[in-house]
Amino acid sequence: MDSRERTFIALDHQEPDRVPLDCWISKGTKRKINSKMQLSYDDLLDKYDIDLRYIEGPEYIGPSLKTEGGLEKDIWGVSRKPVSVWVSDGSATYKEVYKEVLESPLKKCSKVEDIFDYPHWPSADWFDYTCIEKQCDEIRNRGRVAVFMGDRLNRFAQLKPAMYLRGMSQIFFDMVESPEIVNSIFHHIISFYIEYENRILEAARGKIDILVTGDDFGMQNGLMISPSMWKEMLEKGFSDYIKVAKDHGAKVMHHTCGSVYAIMEDFIDCDLDILQSVQPEASGMDPGRLKSDFGDRLCFQGGISIQKILPFMNPDDVRAHVASVFGQMMPGGGYIAGTAHNIQADTSIENITALFEAYHLYGGYS
Repeated sequence: MDSRERTFIALDHQEPDRVPLDCWISKGTKRKINSKMQLSYDDLLDKYDIDLRYIEGPEYIGPSLKTEGGLEKDIWGVSRKPVSVWVSDGSATYKEVYKEVLESPLKKCSKVEDIFDYPHWPSADWFDYTCIEKQCDEIRNRGRVAVFMGDRLNRFAQLKPAMYLRGMSQIFFDMVESPEIVNSIFHHIISFYIEYENRILEAARGKIDILVTGDDFGMQNGLMISPSMWKEMLEKGFSDYIKVAKDHGAKVMHHTCGSVYAIMEDFIDCDLDILQSVQPEASGMDPGRLKSDFGDRLCFQGGISIQKILPFMNPDDVRAHVASVFGQMMPGGGYIAGTAHNIQADTSIENITALFEAYHLYGGYS
């Protein structure tokens, strides 16, 4: 059974030969694996027979993403600065680099007209899509599953880019006090992403198997906004992204951090296929509970703890944790093995190795 057959059987809520495997790791961890294991990232994926493979996607050919002062900016025109975070796995330190927002350009806007007049709304014309079908073919011809996710600063979303543009506190304030402002921002974001998504999927000619959307709706102990506000402000855009993908024959996997139990039924109503992350330490996100309550209607990817297990425990603990999560999530299919977010560079090579070995040790269906 190849990766494609295995994964689609699982997504049909049936049991394949073994659980399909995915891999999310940070850039710092990739460098660490290359240094300590003498493996490229692709070699690592092949070594452990990872089923889901991610295409690079369209090439950016738009306006320069540099400010006049030489700083970086994202496609939304938000200036950013690189911030280095040094982490330790107990034997050495490794660098992770993130791009923090310097200033939210729409923060001081007071009228809808100000939002419409913003000169830096992105265009789907800023990308060259001609490379996409070839990227998909290279993955599918090896029997793997072709997935498109995009960059973390440019992923089918609503709330995250709105936060970048307006400021995190201000966007939540707007939802209550100035809904016309936030709805205008969401309108521009969604309009761009719908066109961008259509162009990507059209260029792929039906060869993107899974499209990943990504918007963080949860915190450790609950939603960022109330369920009713999520439905009022975000549900339609969330559903529209899914519909576009489904119209092109792709499954949809949505990434969100945190506790989102309160809107799981809404995800299902929007026809979401796969919920990614399943952060087990977050309130209400126990893998067993999610499987019991929603597992016949929704598939899951993730559930392996990066908060308490992978960076801090020993390889035996990692193996035991994988066995426990698999025991809860695997029955009846509908599960793709993966971590609750990117494996960070503070995770030891021994634990990374134990994780991937445990996937195969405990992932078979008898």
